[in-house]
Amino acid sequence: MEQLELDRLDRRRRAIIDAALDLFIDQGYERTTLSNIVERAGGSLATVYKLFGNKEGLLDAVVFDRTTSGESLIREIASENEPPAQTLRLIAAALHARFLDPREVALVRLVIARSIKDPAFARRFFETTAMRTREALERILVQWAEGGVAMEGEPEILAEIFLSLIISDLQTEAISHGIAGQTSATRLAMRTDFFLRGAALAG
Repeated sequence: MEQLELDRLDRRRRAIIDAALDLFIDQGYERTTLSNIVERAGGSLATVYKLFGNKEGLLDAVVFDRTTSGESLIREIASENEPPAQTLRLIAAALHARFLDPREVALVRLVIARSIKDPAFARRFFETTAMRTREALERILVQWAEGGVAMEGEPEILAEIFLSLIISDLQTEAISHGIAGQTSATRLAMRTDFFLRGAALAG
């Protein structure tokens, strides 16, 4: 019976997070009330308080529920054991599609607004998104170097430069609200190939 209750709470938690994400994006964080979220997700305010504490705790859950995506994508693509150049092209395309998804961009706007008021939140977000994604890519580059793949530059710096190709587009989109236009697949491929040539990983 205890496991059934845990499963029920997990499903309820998932429903609340999904509803909160939708409403925070559609209405804005400030205009969304916990009652709005409960109305969409079902359940009760008591359950929201039990699971998340308050509205800020719920925002934390919404944001950090999605923070491992970059790291996971990199690990998944690297596990296919393609040559370095192809692996990096696949990673660039996958991260770009993930980060430039309109809902992801809207979530980043929420994060920016919250980070201005809460430096601890900003630091935690950075540590669990950008840092983990960079570290995942750096580990792959280190493995390649240790396996005899020649490259120009230290893995840490190369990982940072590579990810900046994608993160800069996310930041531009979040700030400009689409005015600057999204980077095309062709342009992303050109930038990725430029990186590969500079890092001597073009193959």
